[in-house]
Amino acid sequence: MLAIGISLSNAAVAAPAGGDAAGTLLIHAVNVIAIPGEKPLGPTTLVVRGGRIAEILPGHVERADARSIDLKDRTLMPGLIDTHVHFSFSPETKLWSAAIDTAEDVALFAFSNAKKTLEAGFTTVRDVGSDGYSIHALRDAVNDGTVVGPRIFLSGTSLSIVGGHGDMSGLNRKATEALYPYDYTGACTGAVECALRVREAAKYGADLIKITSTGGINSQQARGLGQHLSDEELTSIVTTAHGLGLKVAAHAHGGEGVAASVRAGVDSIEHGTWLDEETAKLMAARGTWLVPTLGLLDGRKEADASPAVQAKMAEARRVAGRNIRLAVQHKVKFAFGTDAGVSPHGQNARQFRLMVEQGPMTPMAALRSATVDAAALLGQSDNLGTIEVGKYADMIAVAGDPYRDITLLEHVSTVIKDGRIILHDGPGAP
Repeated sequence: MLAIGISLSNAAVAAPAGGDAAGTLLIHAVNVIAIPGEKPLGPTTLVVRGGRIAEILPGHVERADARSIDLKDRTLMPGLIDTHVHFSFSPETKLWSAAIDTAEDVALFAFSNAKKTLEAGFTTVRDVGSDGYSIHALRDAVNDGTVVGPRIFLSGTSLSIVGGHGDMSGLNRKATEALYPYDYTGACTGAVECALRVREAAKYGADLIKITSTGGINSQQARGLGQHLSDEELTSIVTTAHGLGLKVAAHAHGGEGVAASVRAGVDSIEHGTWLDEETAKLMAARGTWLVPTLGLLDGRKEADASPAVQAKMAEARRVAGRNIRLAVQHKVKFAFGTDAGVSPHGQNARQFRLMVEQGPMTPMAALRSATVDAAALLGQSDNLGTIEVGKYADMIAVAGDPYRDITLLEHVSTVIKDGRIILHDGPGAP
């Protein structure tokens, strides 16, 4: 059984949705990055009611009937968004874990990973491939206030070709068929069956569709990283999903698979490891997003991987960072996403420094990718990504100026989600 260590502190005990919905919270800050990419505000008081930002007032305002926290010299900014996580597993998860873990085990494990992520300052995530039963239960429990965690938008199980990345392999045939039956893994063949899988995902509450257009670095097959889903299958998936109001996120490493996914009309390319200049230009023209997952290889040492996986990891390391450089050069839209689950949960903010180093991009642009831009990819710009009246009261604070030093985001001192204080080391702490 998975080893699970969960500490249910006061900040993580079940509470009504909206957190401090019954009262008013005042947040005093001397430096506020209300809209990442724009000039910070000076001394400001934020008024939070019902889990949303009710007022933004200049200066230090007190109200006798309201609870307050004082951030003093800290910088306040919107809560961070990671658009590529997998809460139901971690770098330590074993291939054979499904033989002993129940859906309840996985749900609790996912909750422990969600808690780490929230306390690291990521108040919203997009989970693009976790156990379908467990991640739906966690999302719904967060939404109804049963547990406190980041806001989750999910795909559930990824769609793949039979035997492709996402359709589990590496065990003997009897074990694979027992633990990972064909329909459970989201595998499909042909346009009709792939459309069916999309409709099934929508039926059972997916917020988006995740597909594996190419092979994967960490999957056990030694078939390379080329295109898996056919052009016909890709078009069927995208057309069906868009008809149901769902976006499509495409795991794609190899260049041909990336290009085919873009031509088919997917909304985002996840990884894009071998993105080339021609496809980057096409992505920019079509408005296709890139989620670069630059920390993809941080979670597993080559010595711990099979020979097939080692070879793919070595290939990927040779081109690391080219995707984000091309995105910056050709003005491709990109959103922050880490592949946490493959990399460690709770260390999501480490990717910011990679974006600045490899882009190269400014700290301001890197921060914007995890706030304003990530909210746009989610279709949640009206609710998330900035500190503005009417939006969710999701905020974090750090000591210093992240426009100058993006690594400050690796050490948040305050986390507020839906107006509820999750973490705070100063006056007014829970």
